[in-house]
Amino acid sequence: MKKFTARQQEIIKASTELVAEQGIQGVTIKKLSKKIGISESAIYRHFDSKLDILLGILSQFRSHKMEVLDKIQGSGATELEQLEMIFKERFNQFTQYPAITAVIFSEDIFQNEKELADEVYAIMNSSLQLILIVIKKGQNNKSIRSDISADQLSLIIVGALRLLVARWRLSGFAFDLRREGDKLWGNINQILVN
Repeated sequence: MKKFTARQQEIIKASTELVAEQGIQGVTIKKLSKKIGISESAIYRHFDSKLDILLGILSQFRSHKMEVLDKIQGSGATELEQLEMIFKERFNQFTQYPAITAVIFSEDIFQNEKELADEVYAIMNSSLQLILIVIKKGQNNKSIRSDISADQLSLIIVGALRLLVARWRLSGFAFDLRREGDKLWGNINQILVN
């Protein structure tokens, strides 16, 4: 994954905040330069375009996510514990950085930008694939039910997570995402072991 300089990280952070405040269309180099307090030309020294900045946001999110997922996989936890850790980590990250949800859950806006759509798809697919692998391992060792396919169980998990986060974002972050996530995980856990 790409490493970003401190200034690039500052630009990415400010861009993410602008997306959360004004939507993707509200992010302009002019507004970004004003928010950070540097010239527009200074921004262009770090990123070629708005598209590159948005790709940077997604790349940084994906990189952080993969580091956490690798750590969880190497933790020695059971498959159910790994799934719970993955689930809760997503809610922790979104609670800590709510602005990122405005980018990650804006896939409909990215339909006309193939590079952005491809990156969002890669992020979603990597999560789905990891969860699928963990479920299959759990099914093989009989800790996760096998009368429902691993594909369907992974869709249930990822779909439920995405819907809860989308509701949280659209409500203006009006409820405690971690608490609601814990409740949701309790029910998903029952589905996985029954």
